[in-house]
Amino acid sequence: MAFLTRTRAAVRASWPWLRVPFWIALGLFFGFLLPYTLVLNKRVQDRFEDLVFAVPTRVFARPLPLAAGEPMTSAALKLELTFAGYSDDGHGEVPGSWTSKGSTYVISSRGYVDPDGGELPKRIRVALGKGDIASVRDAASNKPIKLTHLDPARIATVYGAKQVDRRIVHLADVPPLLVSGLQAVEDRSFKNNIGIDFTAILRAAFADLRAGHSVQGASTLTQQLVRNLFLSRRQTFTRKFNEALMSILLDFHYSKGRILEAYVNEVFLGQQGNQAVHGFAAASEFYFGRRLQDLRPQEIAMLVGMVKGPSYYDPRRYPKRALARRNLVLQVFATTGLLTPAQSQAAQATPLDLVSNGQLPHNRFPAFMQLVRAQITNDFDGDTLRKGGLSIYTTLDPAAQLYSEQAIDQTMKSLGKRANGVQAAGVVTDSQTGSVLAVVGSRTPGDQGFNRALDARRPIGSTIKPFVYLVALTNPSRWNLATALDDSPINLRQPDGTMWTPHNDDNQSHGMVPMVDALAHSWNLASIRLGMTVGLSRIQAFLKSFGLDDVSPGPSLLIGAIDLAPIQVAQMYEYLASDGHALPLLAVRGVVDGHGQTIKRYEVRSGKGEYQEAVRLITWAMQQVAVYGTAHSIGDSGLAWLHAAGKTGTSNQMRDSWFAGFTGDRLAVFWMGRDDNKPTTLFGASGALRAWRDLFAKLPTEPLSPAPGQGLQMAWINPADGKPTEPQCEGAKQVPVVAGSLPADTEGCFWQRIGNMFGGGSNTPAPTTPPASGNP
Repeated sequence: MAFLTRTRAAVRASWPWLRVPFWIALGLFFGFLLPYTLVLNKRVQDRFEDLVFAVPTRVFARPLPLAAGEPMTSAALKLELTFAGYSDDGHGEVPGSWTSKGSTYVISSRGYVDPDGGELPKRIRVALGKGDIASVRDAASNKPIKLTHLDPARIATVYGAKQVDRRIVHLADVPPLLVSGLQAVEDRSFKNNIGIDFTAILRAAFADLRAGHSVQGASTLTQQLVRNLFLSRRQTFTRKFNEALMSILLDFHYSKGRILEAYVNEVFLGQQGNQAVHGFAAASEFYFGRRLQDLRPQEIAMLVGMVKGPSYYDPRRYPKRALARRNLVLQVFATTGLLTPAQSQAAQATPLDLVSNGQLPHNRFPAFMQLVRAQITNDFDGDTLRKGGLSIYTTLDPAAQLYSEQAIDQTMKSLGKRANGVQAAGVVTDSQTGSVLAVVGSRTPGDQGFNRALDARRPIGSTIKPFVYLVALTNPSRWNLATALDDSPINLRQPDGTMWTPHNDDNQSHGMVPMVDALAHSWNLASIRLGMTVGLSRIQAFLKSFGLDDVSPGPSLLIGAIDLAPIQVAQMYEYLASDGHALPLLAVRGVVDGHGQTIKRYEVRSGKGEYQEAVRLITWAMQQVAVYGTAHSIGDSGLAWLHAAGKTGTSNQMRDSWFAGFTGDRLAVFWMGRDDNKPTTLFGASGALRAWRDLFAKLPTEPLSPAPGQGLQMAWINPADGKPTEPQCEGAKQVPVVAGSLPADTEGCFWQRIGNMFGGGSNTPAPTTPPASGNP
C-alpha cells in the first residue's frame, strides 16, 4: 500500500509536466500510429495471403535418348551434357554430374517430368562404340538398360514484366541443412524473436559506434523478407520503421514455417544481365545445374553465404571472395553442430565446382523459338506464356543446333572473300518423325533479327527437280530411272510473246540421257522436257499438296522458279526422307503446367504413305547425286558411308545456293544467299553443300541403306527403248524398278545390234558417268 501511495503521489507531483507529453503521445497513438498500423496490417495480410510468386515459362529441348545402337559420339555426348548443365566432377555420383574413362561414361541423371511422363534420377554407365552407343547399364547393378533419357536442357525463358527467374519449392522439400544453416548464419533467434531482434539491434549499434561506420547488420529473416516483398532498399528512417513494424505484424499473423518458406522462394541470389535469380531452388540450378535437394554441404554453404551480398560474393565474377565466404559459413555450420569438424574441413577443401554456363537462357536460339511460338499460338497467347509458369517441351536437339551453327560458320570462313555479304539459314529434322531438331536463321548464331529459315522466300533452283521426276515415276509402266530423256535445246514462247531459251549450266546439250543421270547431273533441258511431257498441271497440283499457295504453272517452275523458305523446302523433303509419309514439321512436344500436369500434347500419327515406290526410286536416284552427280563431294569424302540422298540447287545468276539431303534418320536443308539478292558466285555444291557436309561430319546419325527399298528390284535396262536387257549389252544400265513393271522378256544383245544397224543406235545413251554439269 505504501508503494502505491508513493506512486500516486509521484504521478500527482509530476503530472503538470507529464500532462502535455501524455496527451500528445495518446493522440499520436490513436490518431496516427494505430490507424497506420491497421493500414500496414491489412497490406501485409492481403499481400501475404495472395502471395503468388512470378514463375516464368521455361522452354526445354528434347530429352537425350540413350540406348544401345543409338548414334552417338564422345564429342556429341560431352556437348549434350555440358549444355544441359551437367558437370564433370570426376565421380559422377551426384545428380547432374558425370565422369569418363576412355569411351565409358558414368552419368548421374537428375530425373524430369515431361509430357511423356518423364523419368526418375538414375546413375548409369554408357559405353560408346564406333559412332554409336555400345551399351547402357545401371551403374550399381550392372544390369543392361534398354532405353533411358537424360533430362532436357533448358533453352529459353519467357518472362513477364519482371525478368525474374524462380523455381517454387515447399519447405518440406528443402534440405534440412539449408533450413538450419540459414538460421545459424542469418538469424539465430528466428524461432524465438517477434520479427525483429532487439538484442541484435543493440549489438549492431554498439559495433557500428565503435567502428565509426556500419559494420554489422541486425536484420532478421522476417525483416529481409518484408524488405523484398513490400519495401525499397532506400536507407531512410521511414523505410526502417515500416520494415520493423511490418515484420512484427507478419510474425504475429503467420507461422515461422510459412515465413521461412516464403523467404526460401523469394531471396535474391544473383543476376545474369537483366534476369534476376530469386529463391534457393532457382539459384541451385543457376550455379550448380542441380535440384536443390541434390546439393552437397559445400554448395548449400555457398548459397547461404551469398545471402549477405549476391553481387559482392558472385562466385563467377569473384571466385576468391565466394570461396572465402563459403568456407566461413562452413565453419559456422561446424560451431553450431550442423556439421562435424571433419565434415566441415572436407567440404572446405573442395572447389566451388560451378556449372560453366548458368541455366538462365532467355532466348539462346531465337530462330527455333520463333517456330515454337508459331506452333503454339493457337493454344496459348502471349500473356498466358508470360504469366502461366508453364514448361514447354520442344524437339530441339542441342547437338544438331550447335553443330549446324558451327557448320555455317566454318563454311563462311572457308569461302574467304566470297562470303562477304552472304547470309545463311538451315533446318534439321528427324526424318522419321518430322521433329524439328535445329533452326538457324542467320550466319551469326543467336541473331535476334530476320529469321531467314522461316521468312526468307527465295528461288529454290534445281532443288525442285526430284519432285518433277517423282510425278513421272508414279507411272512405272511408262517411266523408270533408265528411261531416255531428251536433253537437246528447247525454245518456248512465253505468255508475253517472248521466247524462253533455257540452257544447262555447262551450255552443252547431252542428247538422249537416262533419267537417273539427268537428275544426278541436274541437266535442265532434260528436266524441262520431262516435266512438259508429264504435265505442268499435275506437277503444280502435287506441289500444292505440300501447302504451297503460290505455284505458277509455267515451264520455269520445272527448274525451280518458285520462291520458298528453307522450312518449306524441309517440309517437302521430309516427305521423301520419311518414305512417302506427309509428316508436318513439329517443334513442340507438349506443355506442362506448374503442377506437373500435361495440358497440351503435340504429336503426329503418320498414315500408310503415298507413292512409296516412286519415293524409293527418287531416294535411290538422289543417292547417285551424292556418288557421281552434283553432290559427288559427299561420296568423295569420308561421308560416303552415309549413302546420303540429296539434291543441290542454284537459282539464276547464282543468287541462291541450296542443298537438301538426308541420311537414315536426319534431314538437313541449307541455304546461302544475299539479302539484297545480288549474285553470290556460289553454286549449290560450292556453298550450301559445304555446310551440309560440315554438319554431318560431326552429327551422330544412321546411314541410309544403299539397297533399293521394299517393292523395288534391280534390273538391267536398255535406255533406248526402256526394255530389260542383259548386263553386257551396249549402254545397259542397272537401276531399281517397281517390281513387276517391266515386260517379262529380256532383250538380248543380238536384237539390240540388229536395231542399231537400222538406225536404232542413234537414240542409245552413252553409258554413264559424264562429268557433273547442269544447274548444281
